[in-house]
Amino acid sequence: MFRTNSLKHAMLAGSPAFGLSQTIASPGLSEMMGQLGCDFVLLDDEHGQGDFADHLACLRALSSTPATGLIRLASADPIRIGRFLDFGVEGIMVAGIATVGQAEAVVAACRYPPRGTRGYGASGVRASDYGLRKDAYLAGAEHEILIAVMIESAEGVRNARAIAAVDGVDVLQIGANDLSYDLGVPDQLSHPELLEAIAQIENAARQSGKMLGGAPIPPGGLSALLDNDYRLITLSRDGTLFAGAVTERLMTARKSANTKQGEKA
Repeated sequence: MFRTNSLKHAMLAGSPAFGLSQTIASPGLSEMMGQLGCDFVLLDDEHGQGDFADHLACLRALSSTPATGLIRLASADPIRIGRFLDFGVEGIMVAGIATVGQAEAVVAACRYPPRGTRGYGASGVRASDYGLRKDAYLAGAEHEILIAVMIESAEGVRNARAIAAVDGVDVLQIGANDLSYDLGVPDQLSHPELLEAIAQIENAARQSGKMLGGAPIPPGGLSALLDNDYRLITLSRDGTLFAGAVTERLMTARKSANTKQGEKA
């Protein structure tokens, strides 16, 4: 459904946005996240379990909430990007962007010709309210769609300034975990080499006037993101939160059971 992208406009006005990554493609879970107060829900088409139909159902569920629906894709596949845009997703995030050409391809896939390569379907897709708001959608989609590119390799860091300068890119999203692996310091999220690479991306965004996105990592966590003016902040993912909550409950229950058994012995 076509609407003003309140998330994008709030971010551009200086407000940080907080959300979760969704890997379990359940519409009920999407709706819950939106109702609980997430500014955005990032449907994960890269590592998540959903297909096109699953993600469409999640977007429909999100449309009844204030939350903005975003999708993360594994590559700048123009067909896949176009189809999700036709579904009405309000933001595209593409992983593994390492060159200017790749960033330009993402932007082109989000724009209709002559400024891009997106295939035309606005006369009958969900994004334009099935054609009922076709003219408004064609006039406004380019400005309302949030475009984020993920930098998560040494090559991407080297090209960060040029990637940030690409017209149409709104957010440089830092993929710290993948970046740590590419730098040869896997899972060492406090390693000086990783932190220096992240600082280079942050500087590139500032110099180009682009927004930053990422997830809290040590040593600074959320506070460091806010201090560095990150606008798109993914706090965690559904599976991680659920696993942590279940593990804690089970440990507490088993500890209590063991204590009771010891008292009876």
